[in-house]
Amino acid sequence: MSEEATLREQIEAQLKTVYDPEIPVNIWELGLVYAVKIKENNRIGIDMTLTAPGCPVAGDIIREVDEKIRNIAGVSDVDVHLTFDPPWTKDMMSEEAKLELGFM
Repeated sequence: MSEEATLREQIEAQLKTVYDPEIPVNIWELGLVYAVKIKENNRIGIDMTLTAPGCPVAGDIIREVDEKIRNIAGVSDVDVHLTFDPPWTKDMMSEEAKLELGFM
């Protein structure tokens, strides 16, 4: 297993511990994380969205993502990029999230 694969797995594991306080499913399973980029010197780029542009806890979620990724050994820096393009839809959720929220 390569070092990058291990780092990517650690990042995914951390992202699965971040929850939208209004929904009992983590941001990974909700499909809110569009991209995880491992750049030079283990600088991490996260492209993500929120379920709604006016999400009242947007700052909290982004701060939590930043802190949790930053705490992974070997990560040099974190850039969390919030985007609403493409807009999030329920179709982006994992099967588990859809089951959990009663969409199946």
